[in-house]
Amino acid sequence: TLEPAPASHKGRALRLGFREIKGFPEAAACIVAARGGGYQSIAELRHRAGLSKAVLERLARADAYRSMGLTRRQAAWDIRALFHDAPLPLFAALAGGSEGVHAGIGEPAIQLPAMRMGEQVVEDYATLRMSLRCHPLQLLRPELEARGVVAAEQLANLKPERAVTVAGLVLSRQRPGTAKGVIFATLEDETGIANLIIWADVFERFRRAAMAARLLVCTGRLQREGLVIHIIAQQLEDYSRHLDGLVDLGRDAEPPAPAVCGGDKLGHGSGGIMPAAGGAKLCHL
Repeated sequence: TLEPAPASHKGRALRLGFREIKGFPEAAACIVAARGGGYQSIAELRHRAGLSKAVLERLARADAYRSMGLTRRQAAWDIRALFHDAPLPLFAALAGGSEGVHAGIGEPAIQLPAMRMGEQVVEDYATLRMSLRCHPLQLLRPELEARGVVAAEQLANLKPERAVTVAGLVLSRQRPGTAKGVIFATLEDETGIANLIIWADVFERFRRAAMAARLLVCTGRLQREGLVIHIIAQQLEDYSRHLDGLVDLGRDAEPPAPAVCGGDKLGHGSGGIMPAAGGAKLCHL
């Protein structure tokens, strides 16, 4: 839903619901039902909503605790500490069913290393299928520029019929029945989209890349008709393996926790609001 942004930001904020979390079970209803005046800690959330460790960890992976001032890594650590007293299966009978084997052991406070931006983006896509921190291509841009890859926003300023190389996440592939085997593909980078036309003979030469790549590099001929820009593909390369290396990219510092909107926290219906690339806003879960 759209709602007014905090005074520090212009425009509106987009509040994302629990449904955006990949594989999130029906526990969302329990969170809402027990919300009341909101949750102040993960422990309170666990006990009042009756959530399992797996559900709490899924929320941590989705970065849902940032409105409590907890990073992904710190939230995951705190959840493990909450369940630290659970007896191991081998000693379950000795634990008497009520006290854990390690009941007398407390968790010391430690300073966890900050996640790199690349790690954050990988986790965002793994759990939410999107990221408003940073686009993956933004992290790969220095490497792509060294290869002569141009950003999508630059295509409008280039002369038609020249050779260009673009790269992007594959948003769609279409093969209309009336197109005589022509593939239409759309790539997305951090600046916009690039539309590809892949003729049948080129498709057959680069079938694997054309059909399976998550991140595709295309070299071809730029064409423009009015505001419509597309690239006639001549060579395709599957660059997906570089997505797996994102965890090692980006600054070391953890992004600052978002400002909390109107006292919102996870229990109040989705937490704080964080500025995103391009002026959009994300309301944390």
